Amino acid sequence: MKAIVNGKLITPGPKGEFRVEQGKVVVFEDRILEIIDKSEFEARGRNSFEEVYYAQGQYVSPGFINLHIHGCAGSDTMDCREAGLHQMAIFQLSTGVTSMLPTTMTYDMPRIYEALKLVRQGKSYKEGARILGANMEGPFISESHKGAQKASNIRKADFTLIKDYSDVIKLITIAPEELPEGSDFISQCQKAGIRVSLGHSSADYDCAINAINNLGVTHVTHLFNAMTGLHHRNPGVVGAALDSDAYCELIADNIHVAPGAQRIVHKVKGTDRIVLITDSMRACGLGDGESELGGQKVFVSGQKAVLEDGTIAGSIITMDKAVHNYAKNLNISVWQAVECATRTPARAIGMDKELGSIEVGKLADFAIFDENVHVSITIVAGKVLFLE
Repeated sequence: MKAIVNGKLITPGPKGEFRVEQGKVVVFEDRILEIIDKSEFEARGRNSFEEVYYAQGQYVSPGFINLHIHGCAGSDTMDCREAGLHQMAIFQLSTGVTSMLPTTMTYDMPRIYEALKLVRQGKSYKEGARILGANMEGPFISESHKGAQKASNIRKADFTLIKDYSDVIKLITIAPEELPEGSDFISQCQKAGIRVSLGHSSADYDCAINAINNLGVTHVTHLFNAMTGLHHRNPGVVGAALDSDAYCELIADNIHVAPGAQRIVHKVKGTDRIVLITDSMRACGLGDGESELGGQKVFVSGQKAVLEDGTIAGSIITMDKAVHNYAKNLNISVWQAVECATRTPARAIGMDKELGSIEVGKLADFAIFDENVHVSITIVAGKVLFLE
């Protein structure tokens, strides 16, 4: 058995809300075995435990879950390189991420298949953040709201194109207004266990709310970005997202979504429907300079990344910084922001019985960090994989 002591445990309270417990010790192997009082730990004695980690008064959080990440540390999912995907998983550990969905882009189908095969293989990696499967962003999107996606590779949604990869695709983005008439694409995804997200869409409010309330869409991709906005006469995709129970991704880099907009969304949706994501690309972690995204040049300066025409590209934020920004922007506690990077994303992909909170029986995934969400230790399935 192993234990973490002298930490501020972020755990669900009696009503499910995240809270901080002090004077508690979490006991684990690959899964969480017990949460005991420190006095009981001392009574059992240090020698009763194989390994003991001292948190030094820092937060002991569930490991972060990054549902939308294209790349980092110089690599991208679409590189289709095993070494690159492994490098991404290793880098994520330093940011407190213990589980992730490498995310594809709007490429030609053979290249997407190659990437999905690699992600399937990556699910067995043991050294980095756990790869849960793939997030497929495109090619079933709207050209008018393609964002940083390449228009020439956009296609109509057709389940036969992805059915052989239903075991690895966890989440897929579509533009519902682009679905062929009478399409059962969303229901076929549901039957296959794939969650469907609405994004890169020119849909009006009626189309979007119908997709969420009646067709089975459960998720909205990077809210506000690459979709119809909120207008008082046409609430658009943003309005449908706010007027429904859909999980909403937010890129909290303060560039893709301003702090004021983040506060508005939080008041409407709450921590149980907001999913913090990075949407990061290969330039994440590399600093300023020229990079690449989806075969297009990207220029990074500070915290901003743009295409040659000035279009905002994917972000370069990391999940630890996203949690810190979100807590600061909303003037909420760190542990409240943590829920949006742990239990909520786990629920969004139907994995909250295994991941997302410090509870007995769940996988022993932890991130230990200070008040500024600076990560010092990351533990995946009971093993320390990052130690500063």
